[in-house]
Amino acid sequence: MEKEVNKSYVLRENENIGSVQIADDVVAMIASLAATEVEGVSSMAGTITNELMSKVGVKKLTKGVKVDVLGSEVKVDLAVLMEYGYHIPMTCQKVQERVKNAIENMTGLTVTDVNVRIAGVNMNADRQ
Repeated sequence: MEKEVNKSYVLRENENIGSVQIADDVVAMIASLAATEVEGVSSMAGTITNELMSKVGVKKLTKGVKVDVLGSEVKVDLAVLMEYGYHIPMTCQKVQERVKNAIENMTGLTVTDVNVRIAGVNMNADRQ
């Protein structure tokens, strides 16, 4: 039985013990961390507001991630920066698989979509 409670979702409810809730920011953080673990992903790309806030010292681990939780289903939208020289379709497929598996294994929610947007390419000066 899942219902929205202030952007947290009740995963399991047992009247004898209590309930387990998860905030949508936690799902977004799981997605962000899973995506950045993939080789070829430089970092998550944020909006202009996120970028400005990070310059003044406010860091948000969920930048570049939008999560929509409807019932027990999750739709994830990611904006990533790629490293130069990596095959974009193959890397994005790995990101999709890694994010889907991480969210489903850690939360028990079902991931219906993982949409990846390439926001840029990191041209690392150290590469030859």
